[in-house]
Amino acid sequence: MLTILLLTVSNIFMTIAWYGHLKHKETPLVMAILISWLIAFVEYCFQVPANRWGSASFSPVQLKVIQEIITLVVFSIFAVWYLDAKLGWNHLAAFLLIVGAVFLVRSDAPTPDLKTVAETPGESSPA
Repeated sequence: MLTILLLTVSNIFMTIAWYGHLKHKETPLVMAILISWLIAFVEYCFQVPANRWGSASFSPVQLKVIQEIITLVVFSIFAVWYLDAKLGWNHLAAFLLIVGAVFLVRSDAPTPDLKTVAETPGESSPA
């Protein structure tokens, strides 16, 4: 749960850093970049520990997919609440597809090595 909490906090900061300036287009671009960079620094202070500690329980692929779901939820809330965006059925459908990805990568079934799968017996892979 700590990993998910840290990923959520990091995504809140990153969403603000990436999209918060869209409501303040009168701010000079250089200033928006600098402020966004400072906010993103705080995001990294949560993201790096989340991934480091989370790697004890999750694979890197699992961490990435979990992060993407959190990103979608955080962004959706931010877009509706802060940017006054309207979300439609297609956004919900896309969200559900990503949730499906979590179930695929969370499965305990062993995954074959992609290099081995791509090679056919008797052929060598190009160097």
